[in-house]
Amino acid sequence: MTINTNNLSLTISAASKKQYPENDWPEIALAGRSNVGKSSFINTLLNRKNFARTSGQPGKTQLLNFYNIDDQVHFVDVPGYGYARVSKKEREKWGKMIEEYLTTRENLRAVVSLVDIRHEPSEDDIMMYEFLKYYHIPVILVATKADKVAHGKWNKHESIIKKAIKFDSTDDFIIFSSTDKTGIEEAWKAIVKYL
Repeated sequence: MTINTNNLSLTISAASKKQYPENDWPEIALAGRSNVGKSSFINTLLNRKNFARTSGQPGKTQLLNFYNIDDQVHFVDVPGYGYARVSKKEREKWGKMIEEYLTTRENLRAVVSLVDIRHEPSEDDIMMYEFLKYYHIPVILVATKADKVAHGKWNKHESIIKKAIKFDSTDDFIIFSSTDKTGIEEAWKAIVKYL
């Protein structure tokens, strides 16, 4: 599949099932903690500066953003989890919305689960990974912000993450940096396998 990353648009920001796009394009969802760099990951992959809106304010994405990639694929940006300044009620609402999408959407092919390479995965990161494994949803685990860790320490950080998350070796693991563009090719290669 050849994808023209110049042909991009936002199809819809959906709050529930009845708003999901009614086509049969494959979908790749992106999940991760608020501030893990989801928007930067999307923008870097698509070679765009501000296609997916990055925000200095975590917890900004509150809906499922369906990004149309070349009229062939949707990247679905899922609200970031683990942001404390959002009320418990709001968090539960997001949780239900995310769960509904991940467990009922037939177009969903895989989830890019993003974690910050600098830190051990949070409880939420681990829960997300376990949730995806439980529902047999293919996972591409991406460790972001690699430029903030010395290259020589990547392996150490990778093994800390894999151990904490009980990583399944059949999944892809990619070290990524939107700053110095590390891991773009590997990320595309992993995504295209599911399209």
